[in-house]
Amino acid sequence: MHDEATPHYIDLIDQTTLGHQFIKDEFGKLPRVGWQIDPFGHSAVQAYLLGAELGFDSLFFARIDYQDRAKRLKEKTLEVVWRGSKSLGSSSQIFTGIFPRHYDPPDGFTFEINDVSPPIQDDILLFDYNVQERVNDFVAAALAQANVTRTNHVMWLMGTDFRYQYANSWFRQMDKFIHYVNKDGRVNALYSTPSIYTDAKYAANEEWPIKTEDFFPYADRANAYWTGYFTSRPSFKGYVRMLSGYYVAARQLEFFKGRSGSGSNTDALADALAIAQHHDAVSGTERQHVAADYALRLSIGYIEAEQLVASSLAFLAESRSSTGHGDPVTNFQQCPLLNISYCPPTEAAFTDGRSLVVVIYNPLGWKREEVVRIPVVSTQKVTVKDAGGRTIDSQLLPLSNVTLGIRNLYVKAYLGKSPSETVKYWLAFSASVPPLGFSTYVVSIAKQTDRGSTISTVYSPKGSMSNNIEIGQGNLKLLYSGGKVTHYVNNRNLVTETVEQSYSYYSGYSGTDKDPQASGAYVFRPNGSSPIKWENQVQLTVVRGPLLDELHQKLSPWISQITRVYREKEHAEVEFTVGPIPVDDGIGKEVITQITASMKTNKTFYTDSNGRDFIKRIRDFRTDWDLEVTEPIAGNFYPVNLGIYMQDDTTELSVLVDRSVGGSSLVDGQIELMLHRRLIYDDKRGVGEVL
Repeated sequence: MHDEATPHYIDLIDQTTLGHQFIKDEFGKLPRVGWQIDPFGHSAVQAYLLGAELGFDSLFFARIDYQDRAKRLKEKTLEVVWRGSKSLGSSSQIFTGIFPRHYDPPDGFTFEINDVSPPIQDDILLFDYNVQERVNDFVAAALAQANVTRTNHVMWLMGTDFRYQYANSWFRQMDKFIHYVNKDGRVNALYSTPSIYTDAKYAANEEWPIKTEDFFPYADRANAYWTGYFTSRPSFKGYVRMLSGYYVAARQLEFFKGRSGSGSNTDALADALAIAQHHDAVSGTERQHVAADYALRLSIGYIEAEQLVASSLAFLAESRSSTGHGDPVTNFQQCPLLNISYCPPTEAAFTDGRSLVVVIYNPLGWKREEVVRIPVVSTQKVTVKDAGGRTIDSQLLPLSNVTLGIRNLYVKAYLGKSPSETVKYWLAFSASVPPLGFSTYVVSIAKQTDRGSTISTVYSPKGSMSNNIEIGQGNLKLLYSGGKVTHYVNNRNLVTETVEQSYSYYSGYSGTDKDPQASGAYVFRPNGSSPIKWENQVQLTVVRGPLLDELHQKLSPWISQITRVYREKEHAEVEFTVGPIPVDDGIGKEVITQITASMKTNKTFYTDSNGRDFIKRIRDFRTDWDLEVTEPIAGNFYPVNLGIYMQDDTTELSVLVDRSVGGSSLVDGQIELMLHRRLIYDDKRGVGEVL
């Protein structure tokens, strides 16, 4: 059962395809019903893409906001026709059933061993003979549910979490209830399935209320908004997203080469990614040892897919070389640890005339012009040439001290020893890659006659010198004063906008005797309504070159940021490093960044739905009911998989992300993203372990 807030829609499609193929192969059946009973809120993409467009007749789940459920119980609107796509409308709608309570039976009808529900005693010689009493209980519960449900059909869910392990005790009682209730005649009871129930609802020819948009955010009671998991375990979320993209490329290359019955393939990675979509996996709501197990499975899958990618690229490169367009290259190595700036193939010294051949593959359906960065050791100028021998613009950028520290720490953790080389630079160069194709570049020590890479200029402004800094040498420029960004300028479309960025953290609520709800893996509950901000002087380093400029900021001992502006791009790239988050002061912390512009947004912003659509959000507002605001911060956070934006009559500000995070706009003209969380209390939702 996949999560619906934090996965990308491509991962959802891949996982569902894998599962349905298994069901078809093993049982010869195609599923008709979506059974998403436990995810913590429900996305519009689930309704139309993984529901109606998948060929489902219906979709069922349990978890919706407690205020929403209360209103739907009163109005008999727990069962709806859900139109998740604004553009597709009624052409892609699905019958959706929301359970009147949780995914468990009515009170008094659980029959696990040692359960407290009284069983039917139908031996008239027993003193506790209770057939009529239990039949009356059954009928009363059935009528109570019928009073909140349209048509004369209701569904009972028998069993629940950790309560369906002794089938004999359950079925023995259900057999008796069906027999005696039907003998009584007031209601008819039968063993059924969601498909049979759906058919009965269709046959009733009822007019169902229409539901649009999604079911986020979810709170199961006041002060308990499940919006923390949008960000929980951000490193794992990033790992899943990175391997998802890799899997797409690997499958394409596997197709181009042709699958071998005995060679490496993408199956193990497909399985690991599918498992990682579970609603207690990519959501970040698992225990630490379980998260480690998910990551291990992904790593094993990657290793096999890496072999497939290497052999496929070698096959394609040799096929090209046979036509006289290049030299055969067969020993392909990859760099899965670039996130910690470690890549042994690119770090080898360019001695004895050796060169480095870089092959770049583009899995998208259009040509891409990108700046590629690889770590290199050489302090000499290098040159980059394309497959035709033309020299490509390139730039050497020094690694920051923070980056070097991360590299040294985690390479040792990964390999058991420190890296043998000390990387000095990132080598950045412009690459042009055709759609669904690859390009080859050769890196070597520059000769006297070659145009070598430009070594970036580096300086650290102090005092008044930090009041006027400009980065960006193309149409886009960012202006800084006092160590902080102040203006965004785009010369091409004549946009000049004041903009600020800051980092803060919310203190996680610890719970009290009167209200024990703490902030934890699922629940985001800040202690107070204002973030705590740092006032320390920001340390700055400016890096300039022909391809891109960088601004390095050290904002605290455990938060740093690199902002990049590329000459040929009209967006800024922000790379942040957060952690380890200190909690030795006894305070759990939920780290956010805020981007503020002088825009009049009227409480309105937009977040994506699983990376596919954008949905309009209005602060302190719900489309389906009059919201009683109990948590003005947590209750306005939404899942952000692809991006979040806000706009007014003249300007739009968009922020794209590389993994799932929680996001909001708590103040007009401001976007807020939660980047990382570390807490010291459990939120008592099943993990039983602090995050």
